[in-house]
Amino acid sequence: MLIKEMMDQLTKDMDGAIGSSRHELAVIRTGRASPVLVDGINVECYGGKSPLKQVASVTVPEARLIVIHPYDPSILGDVEKAILKSDLGITPNSDGKVIRLAIPSLTEERRKELAKHVKKLGEEGKVKIRNLRREANEEIKTGEKDGDIPEDEGKRTLDKIQKLTDDYIEKMEGIIAEKNKEIMEF
Repeated sequence: MLIKEMMDQLTKDMDGAIGSSRHELAVIRTGRASPVLVDGINVECYGGKSPLKQVASVTVPEARLIVIHPYDPSILGDVEKAILKSDLGITPNSDGKVIRLAIPSLTEERRKELAKHVKKLGEEGKVKIRNLRREANEEIKTGEKDGDIPEDEGKRTLDKIQKLTDDYIEKMEGIIAEKNKEIMEF
């Protein structure tokens, strides 16, 4: 039962690595508007810092436009300041009630830079998965050495771990390819 629990945990950890990489890739600006682009922005208001999505609604009415509607109109200026301070690189346009963020199209040079960045993040995700594999393999080998796991069972489990790793690496490569396609085509 120890092996089944370990495999379940390994699968869960690898899912976590994929999810983490997906989130990191989601915030990369591709020329297409997405509410995820403003997720990391914190607004200084009411004597503290609050995440943007807690003080305003964020909508995407068009492919290249994000509309931010503060719940309290008095913090509109604070929201604008937070957007300007962020590394988003977009100047907010305000009409006194809502803030519009027009997402500019990307230059070819910028697309290539982003593609390199995506590749780097994808490689980091693959390294996380491989490290999880290494840790699981070490656990199995230690179990074999201590006599807790029979040798043939250990070999089968090592093969299962490798197969699982290959599957997750393939998923990661698919995610990277999808993001690169999004960057290069939009």
